[in-house]
Amino acid sequence: MNRLIRTLAHIAFVAGAGCALAQTDGGTFDQQFLAARDLAISGQRESAVAAYTALLQRSPGNADVLLGRGRVYWWMGKWAEAEVDLKAATVAAPKYADAWSALGDLYLWTDRATEAVDAYGQWLALTPADNPAPLIARGRASRAAGDYVAARADFLAAGARGADAARVEELLHSLTPRALNPRALGPDAVVPASFLWSASLGVDWTEFSPSRASWTDYTLSVRRHFDRGSLAVEALDSDRFSTSDHAWALDGYVNLWSRAYANLRYQWGPQETLFPGTAWRAELYQGVGHGWELSASDDHLDFASSSVDIYGFGVGKYVGNWYLRLRHLYVPGGNSSSNSDHLLVRNYYAGDADNYIELNVGFGHSDNVASNVPGSPSGTSSWSTSAAFVKFLNPRFGFKLGVGYGKADDGYDARDVFGTVYTRW
Repeated sequence: MNRLIRTLAHIAFVAGAGCALAQTDGGTFDQQFLAARDLAISGQRESAVAAYTALLQRSPGNADVLLGRGRVYWWMGKWAEAEVDLKAATVAAPKYADAWSALGDLYLWTDRATEAVDAYGQWLALTPADNPAPLIARGRASRAAGDYVAARADFLAAGARGADAARVEELLHSLTPRALNPRALGPDAVVPASFLWSASLGVDWTEFSPSRASWTDYTLSVRRHFDRGSLAVEALDSDRFSTSDHAWALDGYVNLWSRAYANLRYQWGPQETLFPGTAWRAELYQGVGHGWELSASDDHLDFASSSVDIYGFGVGKYVGNWYLRLRHLYVPGGNSSSNSDHLLVRNYYAGDADNYIELNVGFGHSDNVASNVPGSPSGTSSWSTSAAFVKFLNPRFGFKLGVGYGKADDGYDARDVFGTVYTRW
């Protein structure tokens, strides 16, 4: 009885959308369609594709089947195949609103904002006058395309159609021009436009094998967010080798020209025990091409008896909900220079910029001679890895938990546990 009710409901929906399914063998086609949909919903995607493909052999050009298979391809990350099916669905049934909606989503997800605007426009023309959803979707696509005037008009129109007032206000706030990249920087530097302040407290505890005194590091940050960037005051404390030290820092991000922003930092360590007496850094980020971001940095550290410069170059790439960044660091020093490479991989499992899983892997080599004994290595090497989980319980409160492991030629293996709590207001 339940299956009969579901079948009749589906037939009614299809008839209402103007895309009736082919009727063959006493409703067998409908039953197979529902079975294919169930496979897709339950995560059996390869089987769902096979089922939809078999249905298309019976009913070529069927818009519902094309839409169903296109969505499964999308979930599988097969963007080209998904686009072919979704476009074919709109050709087979030009007045099929769901097909235009899905095609717009695909375009927006794959960073083709202009095409998403057009697809959402078709969806808007096919929906009732009291439905705000296509206006919000087209506004988001216009925002992604950089057309803030059109985006604002759509968000306001969605409000007039009855969209949630708080949601509309959030969308309007999001139109404040910001080049800062929340995926590259994380919750420390960038927050949703509705917040002006944020704070974080981080703790990192490291133990060693063979046993020696453990390390503990603390960082407290309070940050003010502006239309064109943010500025934080930080307090840092470190307990290493049974010695304590503390430092203060100003850390700022600022928008520059199109798709460019910079990080500027100044740090002061009055004791000069573990922290340098003064340190500053400058890093420039520049978006290029389709989803790429380049960066270059210079860190200068002044210790009591020497100074150190660290030069960096990074390449970042965005692929769906993934962000990858490879960064190379070089420390000149005549006979004691060093090089290191660091790979960062993040998966934004919730589809936003707040919640992600992060993996870091680093390899380094220094030309410092470890021993004067003939035949000893000409330098020292090290490697490290860490994994972290970031979760926001709501827009105002979140946390980060992680573990790490490192190994160096000095004979000590390091294991660390770290965490951070975040708040916004």
